[in-house]
Amino acid sequence: MFAMIVAETAPWYQWATDLWSGIANWSFLQFVVAFLTIFGFILTSATILVLAERKVLAWMQDREGPLHTGPYGLLQTVADVAKLLLKEDIHVKHADKLMFLLSPAVFMAPVIAAFAVLPFSPYVQLPGGALTTGLVFLVAMSSIDVIGVIMAGWGSNNKYSLIGGLRSAAQMISYELPLVLAFVGVIMLTSVLAGMPGFPNYGQLGVGSIAPYQIMLFQNSAWHNTGIPVLDFIFQGFTPWSWFFLFQPLMLIIYYTCGLAETNRAPFDLPEAESELVAGYMTEYSGMRWAMFFLGEYGNMTIASAVASYLFLGGFAGPGVSWLTAQGSLLWGFVGNILALGYFVIKIYALCFVFIWIRATLPRLRADQLMQFAWLVLMPVTLANILVTGLVYFLTKSLPTWVFLTVLAAINWASVFGFIWLVGRVTTASTRRAQAPAIRAQLRAKPATPTPVLRDGVPARVALPAGGNK
Repeated sequence: MFAMIVAETAPWYQWATDLWSGIANWSFLQFVVAFLTIFGFILTSATILVLAERKVLAWMQDREGPLHTGPYGLLQTVADVAKLLLKEDIHVKHADKLMFLLSPAVFMAPVIAAFAVLPFSPYVQLPGGALTTGLVFLVAMSSIDVIGVIMAGWGSNNKYSLIGGLRSAAQMISYELPLVLAFVGVIMLTSVLAGMPGFPNYGQLGVGSIAPYQIMLFQNSAWHNTGIPVLDFIFQGFTPWSWFFLFQPLMLIIYYTCGLAETNRAPFDLPEAESELVAGYMTEYSGMRWAMFFLGEYGNMTIASAVASYLFLGGFAGPGVSWLTAQGSLLWGFVGNILALGYFVIKIYALCFVFIWIRATLPRLRADQLMQFAWLVLMPVTLANILVTGLVYFLTKSLPTWVFLTVLAAINWASVFGFIWLVGRVTTASTRRAQAPAIRAQLRAKPATPTPVLRDGVPARVALPAGGNK
C-alpha cells in the first residue's frame, strides 16, 4: 500500500525537484538579473531623458530649465509621471475599442523585446548565448512599431489621427530601408575580418556575423596580450582603434539619421508636430495610454543609441572589463560587469544627447523633403557604399587587410564631407523649388514700384503709377 502511494506521488515529487533545480541555478539567476535590468532601464530611461532634454534644451537656448520641483528641478519628471498616473483615461465613444486599447501595448512591446539581443554586460544578458540573427530580430521588432502606430490612428475614429498614423507609417517604412542597408557595410567588415587570428569565426574565411554581440567582439579583438599588466588591463577586449565608425563613419551618420526618423524625433516629427496634425496618431489618447506612447518614443531613442553603440562604438567594451571578467573570481567578475554596464549606459546617453542636440538645432522638414531625402539621397548613398566597399575589397584582397581598412576609411571619411555638401545642395534646391510658385504669385499680385531717383544723395519725388497708393 505504501509503495502504491509513493508511486502515485513520485511524479509530483519529481516535478517539484525539477522545478527547484531549474530555479536554483546560475542561468535562472542570470535571466532574472537581465530581465530586471532591461525592464528597469527602459522605465527609468524615459524619466531621465525627459529631464535631460529639458535641461539640455534650456542650456542650448540660454535659459533655465525645471527649477522648482525638487533640488534643481530634478523631481520634475517624477511629478509628471505621478500626474499621468492620476489622469483620467478617456475613451473615444465611436472608436474601434479593441485596436484603441491594444495599440499602446503593441507599440511598447518591441521596445522591451529588442534588448533581448543587446547585452548590457558579459553577465547581464539572456542566458543561452547571443541570438545569431540579432540584426534581423531588431529590424523585425522595429516593424511591429509601425503596426502599433496604424492601429492607434485607425482605432481613434479621428481623421487627423488616421492621417497622422498613415504619415508616420510611411515615414517609418521609408527610412527603415536605408537603415537596414547601413547594416550591410558593417556585416561586410565582419566578413573581411572573420578567419583572421584573434577574431571571431577563426578558421571560417568570409563568414561574418549579424549578431550584435559578435559584431562587438570583431571591434575589440585586435589586441594580443603583451605580458605588460597595465596595457593588458586597459586594452584586453578594448581596442577603440578598430571600432567600425572609423571605417564606416558615413554609415553611422545615415543609421543615426534613419534612427531619428524611425523614432519620429525632430526634424522628422511631422506626424505629431503641433503645426501639422494636432498630435498625430496620439490625439485621442490620454493618461497612461498616452504615456506608453511617450515611453515608447524615448525607449526607441535608447534602442537606436544602443544599436549604434554595438555596431560602431564597441558595445559595452571598456578598460578593464575583459581582464576582470577573465579572472574567474566572483568579486572581480562583479566589478567587471559593473564597469561594462557603466560604459554601455554612458555610450547610450552620449548618443541620446545627440538626439536632443539635433532637436535644438535643426528646423522641421516638410513632408516632401522628408520622403525625398529617404528615397533620393539616403538610398543611393547606402547602395553606393555597399558597391564601393566590395570594389575596394576586390582590388586589395591580395594585400594585407590593413590596406583594405585604410583605403576604405579614407574613402568613407571623404564621403562624409561629400554627403554634407550633397545634403546642403539638395535642401537649398528643394526649398527654392517649393517656394517658387508662391514667389511668382506674389510678384504677379504686386505692381512693380519704381526705384527712387537720387539727386545729390536725396531721393527725388517720383510719380507713382495709377492705383499705386491703394
